[in-house]
Amino acid sequence: MTTTASPARGTPPRAPSLVVAASPHLKGRESVATIMWNVVAALVPLVAASAWLFGVSALLVVLASVIGATATEHFVGRRGTLADGSAAITGILLGLTLPAGIPLWAAALGGAFAIGVGKLLFGGLGYNIFNPALLGRAFLMAAFPVALTTWPKAGTGGFWALRGDNFAFPFAAAGHTDAVTAATPLGLFKFEHQLTGASSLFFGDVGGSLGETSALLILLCGGYLALRRFLDWRIPLSVLGTVALLQGALHLADAAKYASPAFALLSGGLMLGAVFMATDMVTAPVTKLGRWVFGATIGVTVVVIRTWGGLPEGVMYSILLANALVPYINTVTQPRVFGARRAKRAPSETNGVVAR
Repeated sequence: MTTTASPARGTPPRAPSLVVAASPHLKGRESVATIMWNVVAALVPLVAASAWLFGVSALLVVLASVIGATATEHFVGRRGTLADGSAAITGILLGLTLPAGIPLWAAALGGAFAIGVGKLLFGGLGYNIFNPALLGRAFLMAAFPVALTTWPKAGTGGFWALRGDNFAFPFAAAGHTDAVTAATPLGLFKFEHQLTGASSLFFGDVGGSLGETSALLILLCGGYLALRRFLDWRIPLSVLGTVALLQGALHLADAAKYASPAFALLSGGLMLGAVFMATDMVTAPVTKLGRWVFGATIGVTVVVIRTWGGLPEGVMYSILLANALVPYINTVTQPRVFGARRAKRAPSETNGVVAR
């Protein structure tokens, strides 16, 4: 116990040299809202690029999914949580995984499902197990597979020309809106064995979801978040590195049958998923080693589904599967506490003999 001498008469008391308060003692400079709205800002160029390629339909689809997500957050969740920007991110990311011609009511329904089931059902922000945007897309894929696999061709028509039956009534049959459709690069290769040029994939002049626009733009926007330390670079690097390694081995084994690593990296939703979906702070592991394992798991699953599965794409299912494994990954990759020794096993545990 430490005692201090009483100050002399007439001398003002000195402030204590040590102040003890409840933890935490350090507070980060960046709040949740700051991080989330920076992610929203990083997604704006991707939305703009999708509007350049798919016209007003792209903006309408993203807007509808954002409205569905934010309305559910406001009316079903706790009041005041809209300000953190997480619901807006979910809506934008969901919209970027959808085709431009999807009916707007379906996009809004997907946003509502993403927040209501994918987030609020688990307890709100910080408690959800799965990426809400991908869970919303999985729901739409199961409920409306035709609408989710009808891909308008990029760059056709004027800006104001609809790329599908966006204004169809809920659950009604498709109208008579004409739109030029085209297969995605992954679909062309898997079912017709036609390769798309690397330049088109890199700069984004291809059909597919709204977020499958430009690998270059996705990397630039993700690089901004990495520089701000709003995403961990280990996850996208491990995802892309694993895909490149495995696809490279397959391509070396049979170049006529398996696509090159560059095609695998630049096509489909791999870039968007690796940079913006897999790096979700809530559904990714907390340990550094765990993030490498997490990314490698996603990469292996993507290659397996694309190569031997019935679907041309597998990013969505790969990330959701890896999300389910995060609690186990966190457990087995916990680092040793500084200064602590590893527990030694008793002889009975190592040789299987029970001591008497």
